[in-house]
Amino acid sequence: MELAFIPSPSRGVLYLGPIPLRGYAFCIIIGVFVAVWLGNKRWIARGGRAGTVADIAVWAVPFGLVGGRLYHVITDYELYFSEGRDWVDAFKIWEGGLGIWGAIALGALGAWIGCRRRGIPMPAYADAVAPGIAFAQAIGRWGNWFNQELYGKPTDLPWALEITSSADGRVPGTYHPTFLYESLWCIGVAFLVIWADRRFRLGHGRAFALYVAAYCAGRAWIEYMRVDDAHHILGLRLNVWTAILVFLLAVTYLVLSSKKRPGREDVVEPGAAATGDDAGSDEKSGDAGRDDEAVDESKADTAESDAKSDAKNEAGSGKKT
Repeated sequence: MELAFIPSPSRGVLYLGPIPLRGYAFCIIIGVFVAVWLGNKRWIARGGRAGTVADIAVWAVPFGLVGGRLYHVITDYELYFSEGRDWVDAFKIWEGGLGIWGAIALGALGAWIGCRRRGIPMPAYADAVAPGIAFAQAIGRWGNWFNQELYGKPTDLPWALEITSSADGRVPGTYHPTFLYESLWCIGVAFLVIWADRRFRLGHGRAFALYVAAYCAGRAWIEYMRVDDAHHILGLRLNVWTAILVFLLAVTYLVLSSKKRPGREDVVEPGAAATGDDAGSDEKSGDAGRDDEAVDESKADTAESDAKSDAKNEAGSGKKT
């Protein structure tokens, strides 16, 4: 008998009248806001304008959602296109099913379009938003908790996840909460990137590459624990192979980039630097104007004092006469 476990919500959706409020969707939305907020702070710290991260996210987020859904539908096509299934369900993103690999890939394409329109180097933008994306993933994984999905092997550990639903082949019981493992791992990845960026001044996309490599290292062993249906290649789940491949690519980029382009970008948003210079010039001009006014006031006071002195002298001369 289990003495403790993590309970699953009785349902993943609440209704405000006819409007459904889905826990999965809320987790995704909150994650996006956190990523944009933190990315904006980091972008400003690097010399960029406030609001630029949000402007580019307008391109990146929709592309990312489409990419994540496409990856899931393609790799799990039998859930939507096999006999007895309804292909319309492939569009029901609120029911869960986003592949991080497709989300990052197509989201990067959207970010590239946004960066190109603003004349901003894509690697610098990626470095700024990297830890925010990790935090967003950590929050988004709780959407799987609401849907009672993507759990691991059976266990009686005190932090086991209780599954109560029997829909879609689920077997009620207690399982490894792999959603929680990945959420905590992503939080660690975010703090790792923030620390390494401050310590080594990562630039030219290396902070983002570190995020990718660190995430993949965790995703590989967490994916290995999951028991949901998945395609296998040589005995390993498809996402394990994907994590290994992407990890190697990220590490390769880190090594080659550090040799080819060491250091960090001096300017990440040219317009922001120009605006800062103009503001500095205006401030100096204002200071100069105030100094001139002070000099003029000093001269006026001196002239007034001289005039009073002359008047007194003339009065004194009149009395003696």
